[in-house]
Amino acid sequence: MIIDEIQRAPGLFQVLRGIIDQWRRRGIRTGEFLLLGSASMDLLQQSAGTLAGRIACLELTPFILPEVENLAADAVDRLWVRGGFPDSYLAADDIASFQWRTAFIQTYLERDIPALGPRVPAETLHRFWRMLAYNQGQLLNAARLAASLGISGQIVARYLDILVDLLLVRRLQPWTGNLAKRLIRSPKVFVRDTGIVHALLGLTDREQLLGHPVAGSSWEGFVIENLLAAIPAGAAAWFYRTPAGAEIHLLLEHAPRRLWAIEVKRSLDPQPSKGFHLACEDVGAARRFIVYPGSERYRLDRSTEAIPLAVLLREAAP
Repeated sequence: MIIDEIQRAPGLFQVLRGIIDQWRRRGIRTGEFLLLGSASMDLLQQSAGTLAGRIACLELTPFILPEVENLAADAVDRLWVRGGFPDSYLAADDIASFQWRTAFIQTYLERDIPALGPRVPAETLHRFWRMLAYNQGQLLNAARLAASLGISGQIVARYLDILVDLLLVRRLQPWTGNLAKRLIRSPKVFVRDTGIVHALLGLTDREQLLGHPVAGSSWEGFVIENLLAAIPAGAAAWFYRTPAGAEIHLLLEHAPRRLWAIEVKRSLDPQPSKGFHLACEDVGAARRFIVYPGSERYRLDRSTEAIPLAVLLREAAP
């Protein structure tokens, strides 16, 4: 049985618990219900309490590159510009895609978020979401955001928690395993779907995007979201940065105590920075990759490879 929009009827969880327990006593243990719905922290807390040991939660992401790379010759750029929501990616043209995303943002702010519980002024949350898009991939500076919005730091934290819980924003935490180093401790914040980033900033197509300052950080977020959707369950992810400038955009613990260091470059002639090599030495990275928008995989030096996103996704997948 498939039940959609489950967040609109949270009382069903208690009913389902009784039915599931009856079936388990008869030997039917799995695969009887598929529950679909929007993310909600309160909903997940309730399901964890009433269906503990009886439910597995899976996050269904928007399209990622392996799901669309055979649909079009420009699949990478189209997915980057339009984002992964099906109606946006599959729209007839960039304008139709942009209009769909703009309507999605408005509807989500005015109807869906209030229906899930948070009571937040839609206009204020829209401004906050847009500010996060302008600061895509930057270190979280709650005080600066609060000053720009004219609200307190506590309210900024609350708004950010809402967008993270709704899977619209990602807080990427810093790696802090090297206690001998002075490290950046603030998380980096990304609007998860790059199509939403571009709609929030009014960028309708690839040419507008490439001429905008957000292009590099948008590409970084695009690569990170695709990789985090592709890696095995249980793999951990961080970024690494020191005040001196040593930095790794994405650090994956792909297997226990085996770290992959990934730098993201929006250039057809990618060159790793000195800070990247220093950071790799700090963490003891087993493999080093520079993800770039080209189509060839090749070595930059003895320890570092330039690699297209599609190739790295196949290598990172379980």
